[in-house]
Formats: sequence, structure tokens, C-alpha cells
Amino acid sequence: MRRRMKTRVGKLVLIAGILLPLLASGPLRAQAAPSGGAMLSGKVTGPSGTGMPGVKVSIKNLGTGQSTEAQTDAAGLYNLPNVAPGDYQISVAAEGFESRSAKVTLTSGAKQNMDFALTASGNNAETPAGQLPGAPAPARTEPTLQDLGFPTAESQSNAKEQALLDRRTHMLKIHQRLGLITTIPLAAAVLSSGGAGGRNTSSASRDLHAAVGGAAAGFYIATAYFAIRAPRIAGTETRGQIRLHKALAWVHGPGMILTPILGAMAFDQKSRGEKVHGIASAHLPVALVTAGAFGAALLSVSVKF
Repeated sequence: MRRRMKTRVGKLVLIAGILLPLLASGPLRAQAAPSGGAMLSGKVTGPSGTGMPGVKVSIKNLGTGQSTEAQTDAAGLYNLPNVAPGDYQISVAAEGFESRSAKVTLTSGAKQNMDFALTASGNNAETPAGQLPGAPAPARTEPTLQDLGFPTAESQSNAKEQALLDRRTHMLKIHQRLGLITTIPLAAAVLSSGGAGGRNTSSASRDLHAAVGGAAAGFYIATAYFAIRAPRIAGTETRGQIRLHKALAWVHGPGMILTPILGAMAFDQKSRGEKVHGIASAHLPVALVTAGAFGAALLSVSVKF
């Protein structure tokens, strides 16, 4: 008995010795994990267009006043990971070159790229690769955005707007996929309507039609949700086939509301042994118009014309 107790105690000590370090390391890993901040990166180039190593890149949080610094690597690249969301001023400085600064808004989880091109200050001009010292620099033939009249603030990317655009794109992709899936139960509901509404029908046929019709309505609601909840981008104009796609939604949208209601009325009348009558008799025509408008809406964004 004592040997068994010693054996059990030894096993418990061994298990505790294994689990305790794992449990203790859990909170440490949680503390060391990144907090979902933004990532700021870019490249600093000189007059020749090549990357400049060892350039100091500093960012200042305009809300808190805190600053963070980094240096470019051998290729002129810099990277500042896990930056807290907020408005920042980026400053780039190197000895012998004009300093550059820009403002940027960083959002949680965003990846922002900001490149800088430094020009020589005074007589400390950098000789471009392949050019003899003292020779005149080649004339620039490609205009910049500033040369074309675009302000610097407009030519720089906006992280907040980019995040909204990414979210809208993601939600509309889900909307498109769910729309394609919805066609399966919708087509099944249309095909099963003949067996559910004829003179010689059974309760099984009506139950099958109601089931696939309910599935079509459920998938349709999910499809519409992602289209309605997708963020709107200010200044975006609806054109061409997208305009037709949205116009058709005013047909199949109300139809998807009326069809189940009329179907439930018709189902109730048939279940009581009555002939479908009154407003319930419009169930099939409304369902066919709804299905046709929904199919046309899918084709309007799937086929170019």
C-alpha cells in the first residue's frame, strides 16, 4: 500500500512539474503578444533613386506626444511594427540632405507604406550612380504628382480610408458568394412549386416546397445583410452594370418579403383542403418575378455587356 501511495505521489509530482511551467508561461506569452497595432514601413531613397542606409526615421504621436525612432537598413528600408493607432507625424533626416516629414493616420491592424525621397542640401549633393563628379545632373523627365497640381496631402495614402475600402471589398465578396449559393434553394423552390400547388398534391410535397423556400429566404437575408452593412466610400459613383444590379434589388427585395407571406397563406389553405384563393393565389407569380429579378441581378455583375 505504501509503495502504491509513493508511486501515485511521484506521478503527481511529475505531472505538476510539467504543467506548472506551461501554466506560468501562459500569462507571459499573453503579455508579450502584440496588441493588434498598425505597421508602418517604407523606403528612403536618395537623388539617384537608390536606397539610403542608416537614415533616422522618427514618428511622433500627435495625440500623446510620444516619439519612436528607427533606422533604414542596407537597402534603405525601415519597419515600425505594432504602432498604436492614432495620428502621427513622420520625420526623415540624414546628414547632408533636406529633411522630410509627412502626416499619416494609422488604424488598428492596418499596414501603411510611406516612402521618402531625399534631396541634397546645399553643396552636399549626392552624385547619382554612373554620373561623373561635377557633371550636370540629368534632367527629370517624369513629372511628380505635385508637378501635376495634386497637393501632398491628397497624393499620400489614407490608412483609415484604405481600411474602409478593404472591409467593403471583403463584405461584398461574401455577398457575391452567398448570392450564388442562394440560387440553389431558390431554383429548388421554383421547381417544387408545381407539386405543391397542383390539384393532386400531398402534404409531403407542400412540406418540401416550404422547406426549400425557407432555406432560400434565409440565404437571401444573409446575402442582403453583407451588401447593406458594407461601408460606403464617400465620392464613389455607381455606374453601368452596378447601377442595374442595385435597381433590380428593388424588385427581388420586396418580392422576397411577399413570397414567403403569400406562400404561408397558400400552404394554410391547401392544408385545410381548400383551393388556393384570394391574395394567396399571387404567390406563384410573385415568386417567379422575384426569382427572375434575382437571376438578372446575378448576371448583371457576372457577365460584361
